[in-house]
Amino acid sequence: MDFKCSDSEQWKAALSSYGASIESLNKPNLVSLDDFYRNELPGFLRQRNPSYITTPELSKLMQWKLTRGKWRPRLLDFVSSLDNAVVRSASEKAFQSLPDISKAISALTVLKGVGPATASAVLAAYAPDIAPFMSDEAMVAAIGNSKDYTLKQYLVLVDKLQAKSKELSAKGDSFTPSDVERALWSSAVGAKSGGLSQEPKDVNSKRKSKRKRA
Repeated sequence: MDFKCSDSEQWKAALSSYGASIESLNKPNLVSLDDFYRNELPGFLRQRNPSYITTPELSKLMQWKLTRGKWRPRLLDFVSSLDNAVVRSASEKAFQSLPDISKAISALTVLKGVGPATASAVLAAYAPDIAPFMSDEAMVAAIGNSKDYTLKQYLVLVDKLQAKSKELSAKGDSFTPSDVERALWSSAVGAKSGGLSQEPKDVNSKRKSKRKRA
């Protein structure tokens, strides 16, 4: 999937293949973790007043992130040991900061083990129409690299995916920035497994250097 593509049908096709792409990875518990992240967690967050995330939910979100991407057990250990009251306070502040994404990310990254990428996953679960998940695949497609896990780089990604979602939605369909991220991720996974052939070549060569805390 070329990020510059303006054909909404191609984007819809990539998005609709997301579930199949998740299953194709054959990773333990990924299907159930993805269902929790996309379908259960958003409801839990929004039904609370004020909205917040709990430590067990954040831990499960981290399991989803690491299982869908690169497994880094130390991050899961850090998050799982966080005090629930601290997590609740930080996430309340983050959600109330939206639509100021910079302020929201900063509120969450005070938590040990939570970098901009994990913080983006929390925000995307709560406000998918504002904040997309900072996945490697989306960064490669939209920016050209996935090596810089910083707030500054995430804000660049947000601008790109928000603009693309508006462009695609203007054609009569409804795309959130999170839809764009999932379409890019699914398309990249399909390309690696031979399911699609339209991917940029750099998708397959992106994980060659050490990355900062995510």
